[in-house]
Amino acid sequence: MSEHVMKPGWFTVHVFNRFVAWLTRRGLSVWGSRVLAVKGRKSGEWRRTPVNLLTVDGERFLVAPRGHVQWTHNMRAAGGGQLLLGKRVEEFTATEVADDVKPEVLRAYLKRWKAEVGVFFGGVGPDSTDEELRAIAPKHPVFRITAVS
Repeated sequence: MSEHVMKPGWFTVHVFNRFVAWLTRRGLSVWGSRVLAVKGRKSGEWRRTPVNLLTVDGERFLVAPRGHVQWTHNMRAAGGGQLLLGKRVEEFTATEVADDVKPEVLRAYLKRWKAEVGVFFGGVGPDSTDEELRAIAPKHPVFRITAVS
């Protein structure tokens, strides 16, 4: 079975993501946005992409709404990275969340950002049942992040 990936369109890559990253690099978080920096699994070079940082019950998560994209593969290999907001750099470690644990996190993510990312979840939303959320869980990697002291 191939991994689920929804590639972004031209507007997302060349306009939207660049604009959000530009604001975030200047210290302006758009609804929790950060720039994720993670070392490439093959090149070892830092790769950057805008992400939405989610907090649920005091724990922080990164959700991949587009599926098993490059940053998720790099995160698995690196085991962590950096979250950037303006000049603030936060080092963290990442642990991938099991599919059975994802419904609560996916529900919270969709509640906050459904207008932005809902199209990537195949009609499943924040009011969907746990079973519906569990059914899509394998398509959307989720990482619990922990700040490095």
